[in-house]
Amino acid sequence: MIPRNLASLLLALALPAAAVLQAQQPAAEANGGLAGRVEGNMYLSATGAFKVEVPVLAEFGGIVTDTDTAVTFHDNLSVHDSIAAVKMDATLRWEEETRGRKEFLIWFFTNYVQADFQEAHPGTKVESAKYLPSTQEGALLAYLLIPGGSMFMDRVIVATGEEPPVAKRGNLLFVKNEYVYIVSIELAERVLDRSTWDKKPAEEDDVLRKRLMDLVTKIQFTAPTPTAKDASK
Repeated sequence: MIPRNLASLLLALALPAAAVLQAQQPAAEANGGLAGRVEGNMYLSATGAFKVEVPVLAEFGGIVTDTDTAVTFHDNLSVHDSIAAVKMDATLRWEEETRGRKEFLIWFFTNYVQADFQEAHPGTKVESAKYLPSTQEGALLAYLLIPGGSMFMDRVIVATGEEPPVAKRGNLLFVKNEYVYIVSIELAERVLDRSTWDKKPAEEDDVLRKRLMDLVTKIQFTAPTPTAKDASK
């Protein structure tokens, strides 16, 4: 059974930005189109868990869409970035405590992120994955290959009988302040420039890793509010 607080996360990661906005229309209309808000060049999440510099520009078709737990940045060039922050309930806390950080992140990614992409795009598979113990006190870096799952398919011409391009997404998962974060970026060039794109998997991984790390550096995490118990220590 998928916890209720993961529903909008899975929707945001698996669907194009426009579809996410349509699915969240009632909440979006109540707040000028967003569950969170944009102030200047900063996006503030609906949960209050984080804020981040907006990585797209309106003059290049940049749009920001979100749900209660995730935000997506998309433009007409090559950006499709998502950040999700899932509040850890008792079940998720127990899973982390019993499994340990590394196995918990692998379990979470396999059962929620990867599984949802597989449901939306059959044939999705993990190309490679690596645990980074020194990143955010332990992070999982995983690369997905998603047949027909590019968020830029509206700009792709597929000839009759031709298989749709296989999209590639880099995903970085970590735990911060009682939230599970999933930062996800599509390698747009692999689809948009597929006739000339000739980088090897390891080179693609390096491009995505750098982009993921750069996006994470732009995130400002909100420290949890101290409880009365914490204050008494």
